[in-house]
Amino acid sequence: MSTITIPRLDLHEYTKGSAAQRHRFAQDIGKAFNDIGFITVANHGLDQELINGLYEAVQAFFALPEPVKQTYEIPGLAGQRGYTSRGKEKAKDANVPDLKEFWQRGQDNNPVVEELPRFDRVTGEVIERLETAGRELLKAIAVYLELPEDYFEPNVIKGNSILRAIHYFPVEDPARLPDDAVRAGAHEDINLITLLIGASADGLEVLTREGTWYPVKAQGADIVVNVGDMLQRLTNNRLKSTTHRVVNPPRELMKTSRFSVPFFLHPKPDMSLAVLESCIDAEHPKAYPDITAGEYLDERLKEIGLKM
Repeated sequence: MSTITIPRLDLHEYTKGSAAQRHRFAQDIGKAFNDIGFITVANHGLDQELINGLYEAVQAFFALPEPVKQTYEIPGLAGQRGYTSRGKEKAKDANVPDLKEFWQRGQDNNPVVEELPRFDRVTGEVIERLETAGRELLKAIAVYLELPEDYFEPNVIKGNSILRAIHYFPVEDPARLPDDAVRAGAHEDINLITLLIGASADGLEVLTREGTWYPVKAQGADIVVNVGDMLQRLTNNRLKSTTHRVVNPPRELMKTSRFSVPFFLHPKPDMSLAVLESCIDAEHPKAYPDITAGEYLDERLKEIGLKM
């Protein structure tokens, strides 16, 4: 399986660049999100030391005994805070759950992992830095869409964003798995944009326009950024929420873990996702009914099995 070229952008060209560099960055991110829906980003505000510390803390949490982790599973929150055990989440329309467990941290009201003080410190620092990077990326997207640069700002500052630490757990006897059981079934993200901080192993694949799956890899400390369904909806499909998945490794590697930490940048629940008038014309009629971000999130959480 060969790879496709995912555009690599340097966020410093937007945050510290000249007017020409900022304009070029906005056009480049818009074109990439129109064409493929994924980019990789350098100079995003997280250094390798912080990333290493994050993954060390995440691995330490998932190594805790099951009864300890389950004390952090909070009924009634649809997995939006704390721990979610294996067998709970599935891709939309999938028959079986994904082969994963995860922890989600939001802006506030987060349970504190008493056993691992470092876990809370490092995830708190990471979510702050990624929100800052995500806001800058949304400013560039707004410029590309010919909106005011701060169009998204009132709705994303201290919005409903989530940092998710994922453990794709080892499977000791892969032969006993259902044929369609995978680490993460084919899906699109719900939010505006997702910022993914590497992974401990390969497996992320993106579905191209030609209907072929290709692996996505970032260089070094780069992060992977993709469009979510909220942004696709807002732009009337101008910016693409690309289908992606995490495939199982070769059978002999199924006994090993994979860790991944995406940051899902969500707006405040009352933000309108009504299609932008500038994205509607005779060739592109309005594709979606009006809905708020909170209503849409609620709808999608039910589809993926986290909310009843």
